[in-house]
Amino acid sequence: MSERLERAVSTVSEESRLAWMALTLTPGMGATRVRRAMERIRARADAAALFSLPLTELEACGLPAASAQFVYEGKAREAAVAEVEKITAAGGSYLTQECAEYPQRLLEIYDPPTVLWLRGNAAALNQPGLAVVGTRHPTPYGTAMAQLLVRDLALRGLVILSGMARGIDSAAHKAALEAHGRTVAVWGTGIDVIYPKENKKLAEEILGHGGAILSEFAMGTFPAPQNFPVRNRVLSGMSVGVLVVEAGEYSGTRITARCALEQNRDVFAVPGNVTSKGAWVPNSLIKQGAKLTATWEDVWEELPTEVRLQLEELLGEKTETQGLLPGLESGCEGGASILTGEEKLPDEQRLVLGELRADEATQLDELIERLDGKTSSSEIFTALFELEMAGRVRQLPGKNYVRTL
Repeated sequence: MSERLERAVSTVSEESRLAWMALTLTPGMGATRVRRAMERIRARADAAALFSLPLTELEACGLPAASAQFVYEGKAREAAVAEVEKITAAGGSYLTQECAEYPQRLLEIYDPPTVLWLRGNAAALNQPGLAVVGTRHPTPYGTAMAQLLVRDLALRGLVILSGMARGIDSAAHKAALEAHGRTVAVWGTGIDVIYPKENKKLAEEILGHGGAILSEFAMGTFPAPQNFPVRNRVLSGMSVGVLVVEAGEYSGTRITARCALEQNRDVFAVPGNVTSKGAWVPNSLIKQGAKLTATWEDVWEELPTEVRLQLEELLGEKTETQGLLPGLESGCEGGASILTGEEKLPDEQRLVLGELRADEATQLDELIERLDGKTSSSEIFTALFELEMAGRVRQLPGKNYVRTL
């Protein structure tokens, strides 16, 4: 647990926090019932009073009869203690709505989670953040745009929030890490259940670089389909805005965008090829008034003034202590210059990279044909290998290659 989190939690008694957890784990109690019950209890006493209330008063606080009995018999407290032991064993913590580290923007939505399970840096939860969402099956164009926009925005201090799913979510987290920024993954499982499993290393990198993993689901919760639409309102609720990159007509991304609109959050959308299925949601959102987004400036200029000032202040502090941030050197437009650096590449790699595009895959045979007479096939193979190892090129199935941004 971070020092800042310890200070925040110290203002709320452990028994009060346990009461929130107990009521959250009580059968028949949803977020709205828990919040209303706690409002009535706290109007008269500390939240910890939950454990000493008689049965009639518990029912008077809005608990259904079965739920009140569960609390009165001490079963709710036992469940809370057992859950906290699991959290501690996993190296995590938990936040209630009374905790100072609870994401304050999340309290603005209609049904904020009563308890949040947390691994990592709690301080990242209240910094200005942008949610980045999209399809699990992006095109090379979608992946490249997500990487480009996230890198530039993370370089400027925005925390990147996403769901760590395959596709656009994972690309967003990775791009934020490459820019040495912070990123928060909001899961639809327990914080001890990594989903998808191949993202275990990504989860470790997020935690290792000052980010966090957050969930409103208890330990051991498996990835049930119904959890993810519920999770999406947390993603949008924590953010100052939601960026939609690619998504099909019936994807969960539509739910996140709708939540953002209902929560009065800005919605940004990357336009796509009208013949592509993944362009349906972002193009539709643009038609409905979402901000068409092609560069980081399109997001930046829509941020509230106080948020921009906060980010500029943070950026200034980092610049003073660490020197110019990578990608923001004088003469670098949009922070992209350091990410390319073609002038420093060997001739063969520069030739190969010059024939590749970020938004369209190039088949190996076609690449060899294009470079016929300029370099040999063996040198092309070597150049592709080196570029791939350096993260400048990505290989797709069928010996197709795209350039990364």
